[in-house]
Amino acid sequence: MQTAAVFFGGRSNEREISVITGIYAVNLLRGTFEVLPVYLDEQNEMFLVRSAREVADFVDPPKGRKDQKGFLPVRLTRGGLCEKKRQKKQYPIDCALNCCHGGLGEGGGLSALLQWHEIVSASPAAAESALFLDKTLSKIFLRGMEIPVVDDLIVREKEWRQDPAAQIGRISSHLGFPVIVKPSKLGSSIGISVAENEDALRSALSLCFSLDGAALVEKYLPSKRDLNCAAFRRGGEVVLSEVEEVFSAAPILSFEEKYESTGGRTSRQPAEIPEETAEKIKEILRQILDAFDMNGIVRADFLLSGDELYFNELNTVPGTLATYLFGGESLLAAKNLLESLLRDAIERELPKKQLVSSGILSTQSVGGKRRKLSR
Repeated sequence: MQTAAVFFGGRSNEREISVITGIYAVNLLRGTFEVLPVYLDEQNEMFLVRSAREVADFVDPPKGRKDQKGFLPVRLTRGGLCEKKRQKKQYPIDCALNCCHGGLGEGGGLSALLQWHEIVSASPAAAESALFLDKTLSKIFLRGMEIPVVDDLIVREKEWRQDPAAQIGRISSHLGFPVIVKPSKLGSSIGISVAENEDALRSALSLCFSLDGAALVEKYLPSKRDLNCAAFRRGGEVVLSEVEEVFSAAPILSFEEKYESTGGRTSRQPAEIPEETAEKIKEILRQILDAFDMNGIVRADFLLSGDELYFNELNTVPGTLATYLFGGESLLAAKNLLESLLRDAIERELPKKQLVSSGILSTQSVGGKRRKLSR
């Protein structure tokens, strides 16, 4: 049986959502893979928790977790994990799955560490993870690809502290009101608010800067519709879900509606939109995956205002890995999807490329004396 390591948790405002996604993936993969559930705590310390089966095991984690039974401190090593205390005790990994929402987990840090330790990953790589977690950077990329996005301005905390009035004036003159204000590097609707006037804008920016060092301020589209589409790569080909429309009674889809609503998520799939709009959404998402040769399951969010379609953001670690967009509520469909995702990642791993040396170091000592490099 091949071994799959599922990474979840981490130092992030979205840690709790990450635990939900991680336990979901762990339970789906058990039986087909030998699963190594790897929990990252609030300091990004790693623990192998073989007994992990329920979200409740990770709610309000007590202090002294390093000594808690069942939480084995580990670290990455070449090709797998090893115990911190007994470093010779190792756990090889055939494939890793990143379920860390936000922070360095979703932002490319974990992807880079896995690559550094030569561990195959079934999730997006470091470059695209870092780019799409940062909404200000992703806007630059999207405009470069001529993908339509909503008008926006970036406000950095340093600029705001130096001259709040100037930033308020810049936003009101360029975008007008209302505007939507987002922390640059957070997801799950955390810290997002709609500002109808200058006083509300001040409060919204203050909230953002309590969570992040930069804010993205966008023109708010009152008549917008929220649309989602997910994708992954199978055998080199991009597989796309049907487009979903998500409904909200509020001006924006909130964290509470996404994760805490007792009535559940309100949506329709396929969305009742023109066929050409659905095809345009799928083509844009395919274009982005091809640009990065991107792996893993991702979910793209779009806004439709009248006949105008705008790309909103790309989630490289979507909630429950967006499996619901491919198979509805079917756990069997979700299990098959994740299993095929990991197997595909293992199969596409190519032999390591040959490293080339210039030999420059061997030329630095001649006759026992150091030679000076010429510029």
